[in-house]
Amino acid sequence: MLAARRAKIQPWKTEAVRELKKLFTDHSVVGIADLTGMPTAQLQIIRRNLRGEVKFKVAKKTLVIKALEELGIETSNIEPYLRGTVMLMFSDMNPFKLYKLLESSKIPIEAKPGQVVDKEIIVPEGKTEITPGPMLGVLGKFKIPYEVREGKVYIRKATVIAKPGTVISPELASLLLKLNIKPFEVWLEPLAVYDNGVVIPRENLKLDLEAVKRDLGEALGEALRLSVEIIDLEVPEALQLAIIKAERLAETLAENLAIPLPGLIEASIRRALAEELLIEIALGDKARELGLEPIARPEKAAATPAPAAAPVEEEKKEEEKKEEVDISSGLESLFGF
Repeated sequence: MLAARRAKIQPWKTEAVRELKKLFTDHSVVGIADLTGMPTAQLQIIRRNLRGEVKFKVAKKTLVIKALEELGIETSNIEPYLRGTVMLMFSDMNPFKLYKLLESSKIPIEAKPGQVVDKEIIVPEGKTEITPGPMLGVLGKFKIPYEVREGKVYIRKATVIAKPGTVISPELASLLLKLNIKPFEVWLEPLAVYDNGVVIPRENLKLDLEAVKRDLGEALGEALRLSVEIIDLEVPEALQLAIIKAERLAETLAENLAIPLPGLIEASIRRALAEELLIEIALGDKARELGLEPIARPEKAAATPAPAAAPVEEEKKEEEKKEEVDISSGLESLFGF
């Protein structure tokens, strides 16, 4: 009975399983896609463009499972993605890189009646190959401004004629064909990718590479800051930064304490003069009363003349002193002090 069953297995199936087993053995990454609805012409273009980087194999679900079972690979997590017309894409590149490569192979196609628009369709400004006739009524229906130039329709202004969710009508499909606008794209989007025993679903393959780079950069920066704080000797970059940080802290401390270290004496003096100047500015007129002399600024001292009002203020102070003396002497004569 068993021999009779084996006799019924067609040779091409045996060969297909053998070939699949070899492909699975020779490649670590396998993309799984459904070819349902994929135009044959566009499929051939994609396969030709990715030749040398990806090996493509159309296979029946039952044969794929048979090949995996003979290789001892668990099929329960792969089988849900083997649906429709199964296309297997074999490669050795990173699964996410494979997804991006396939995504970059998108091919534009014409719109067909009944399709649902997924992004705005815009008719650009410029010359067309449409001649005046029945199509002018279609342009008017979609409120596309136009004029006739040299026997051809010229679009006077870029116009949005369909938004996401719009169902393509026969008239719109005909107009887009006349304008050579292909609003849809086809590509072999994997339903999942098998990577050395791990199945990665499609939704987990869509990565924002810029966001990933940014997050990695922030993580590396934080790790480096931590390494500097703990002075991790195993991280050369952290050790160099820790030495620079220590030098700056030592210089700042020496300046604050006015320690006469070589190369820091001038900086300490400049710091002290700057602090004294800030104190004088904060005290204002009280600085003179406390006996603080204004600090001369070398860069301005020669160019700036002494204020003319200074002698007048000195004369006023002398007169006030004389009045105080006169008043005190008058009190002595009056009360006999």
